[in-house]
Amino acid sequence: MLGPTGVGKSPLGDTIARRGLLGRRCHHLDFGSELRAAVSIADRSADYSAKELAFIHGVLERGLLLENEHFPLAVKIISLFLDRSVFSRRDHDMLILNGIPRHAGQARDIASIADIQALCVLDCSAAVVLSRIHSNVGGDRSVRVDDDNVLIEKKLVIYRERTKPLVDHYEKRGLRIFRIDVTSEMTPADAYGVLLSLAASDPPVSLVAEPPER
Repeated sequence: MLGPTGVGKSPLGDTIARRGLLGRRCHHLDFGSELRAAVSIADRSADYSAKELAFIHGVLERGLLLENEHFPLAVKIISLFLDRSVFSRRDHDMLILNGIPRHAGQARDIASIADIQALCVLDCSAAVVLSRIHSNVGGDRSVRVDDDNVLIEKKLVIYRERTKPLVDHYEKRGLRIFRIDVTSEMTPADAYGVLLSLAASDPPVSLVAEPPER
């Protein structure tokens, strides 16, 4: 999933994980949530070195991205999540990536460990982002410590300059692109309904429980 901060990626990902998609069991990897948990939950913090935890603190406090040289940490975070969620390749589980990849370097690196089959793009204006965050329409912002206006603006600039170009990156590779225009009032259930309709009308064959003949 791609989209600016506050657009509703995490609530949508949680909804997909609860309800599934295209007949598949889904696991939602919320990368930002994993970072926050690493520095705030004791049993998660134990999985990381002091140096890694200090770095994660810096990423959260300054709204930074993990650059190419930090990808081993991203792999570790993803691996721990897959182990904890009991992800099963044999059962054709689907992994919903939210918050990674966030730039071209990560997209190249992630291809070595994950087979990206489709992209869900949630889009809205900066004004809608602010409205959604302040009203907490997705229900996921009440415990966030990185929602001050300075950090929000910084994240929007980073998304526009470094993450949004990934839409073209994946579109050129022939991936299905499911686009959702998000409004100030759109709930996770609303967004899920739109995604379900889009995916059902043009499903990637590899993501269908029983692929149709084409």
